[in-house]
Amino acid sequence: MEDSQAARVLLIEDDAQFRAGVSAALSLAGHTVQGFDSAEPALAWLADAECDVVLTDLRLPGRDGMAVLAECSRLDADLPVAMMTGHGDVPTAVGAIRQGAFDFIEKPFDRERLLSLVTRATRLGRLARENRGLRSRLAAGAALSAVLCGDSAGMRELRATILRLAPTPVDVLVTGETGTGKELVARALHDFGERRGPFVPVNCAALPETLIESEMFGHEPGAFTGATRPRVGRIEHAAGGTLFLDEIEAMPPPLQAKLLRVLQEREVQRLGSNQLRPVDLRVVAASNLALPALVADGRFRVDLFYRLDVAALRLPPLRERRADVPLLFEHFRQGAALRFERPLSPVPAELAERLLAHTWPGNVRELKSAAERQVLGLPALAGRDGGGEPTTSSLQATLATLEGLLIEQTLRRCGGQADAVCRELALSPATLYRKLRQHGLSLKP
Repeated sequence: MEDSQAARVLLIEDDAQFRAGVSAALSLAGHTVQGFDSAEPALAWLADAECDVVLTDLRLPGRDGMAVLAECSRLDADLPVAMMTGHGDVPTAVGAIRQGAFDFIEKPFDRERLLSLVTRATRLGRLARENRGLRSRLAAGAALSAVLCGDSAGMRELRATILRLAPTPVDVLVTGETGTGKELVARALHDFGERRGPFVPVNCAALPETLIESEMFGHEPGAFTGATRPRVGRIEHAAGGTLFLDEIEAMPPPLQAKLLRVLQEREVQRLGSNQLRPVDLRVVAASNLALPALVADGRFRVDLFYRLDVAALRLPPLRERRADVPLLFEHFRQGAALRFERPLSPVPAELAERLLAHTWPGNVRELKSAAERQVLGLPALAGRDGGGEPTTSSLQATLATLEGLLIEQTLRRCGGQADAVCRELALSPATLYRKLRQHGLSLKP
């Protein structure tokens, strides 16, 4: 049997000889079987283990098969439970199906009927779990879209990567210019993951060099002058959760070495103590500088860089995703209107054009401030790059941005079919492919 069809079966049968026969038949077919003679130890095992099918006798000492069905439904509604029953218990088995059992099989049964039952139940259970996982991912994707707004290809890829990484324990390095939302990404990795501990942010550049070691690692009484009581450091406080190290390039070299040991060994040692304390945490580090260049200059440890660089996320600057500017601007306007209790007025066409032409050196943070000023009735971009009357070059940039946005939306609507895109936009195939290269797009929507 192929591994993809092999099932993990929980078998509950009080007749030792019959249980051994069923177990042997399933094992010879490639399935893994965990057998019990009563419900209590079987359900205790199931609470901490995973299986694909529960195969239980209807009549058992103590809790019977119906009780097993009820408890399995409570633990996992998508776990198939099949009943083994004698001829006289068929009406009861039919009632079990009405209460959610997958099927029943009458004793004595032959090997082929048993294997067919287990195969069908396994397929049904796995399909149900896949559908449940898909619904969960879709819900998470919708929630993440509300946190990390943007419909550009870069933002869609970023959100998909976050959802892939969030449930894993891997440490993550987030890079991007100031104002691109690195802490927002770190929080999303935490919130959409499975860790229930705290999210502990640390700005490495803001901690005084004389206190950073104590802040990070903690200390014991007498570790230094003024240390009169024990202190839990940020690393230890993040146990069970996520430690976010912003501007990690500002961490002094001696502390980089100690952090490397924490990442490798998952242990922390307080100042003034010889005790190593285990810490189960995820580390998300962020920098707005090119760490490889700092490594080359000797200002950042190469081993720490490679330890953090296992999973790297680059946040695109706003100028690389100008198509997201109108959506983000409206999102921030709505938030500002609620916060300042001000009505929303339409965005003038001239301002919309200037928003698209602006280079946004402060990225999303700058855009948010512009939206708040507009809601307050202040000039959104006065005295800034893009202010004043639109120039020929800014108009050209705006038109290019709108063209790229239109092509990207059409690609998505047409499912990436080149012929359909050409018909809708009245373009020749050669022109379409030239514009795809020009805007950094591909036929895959």
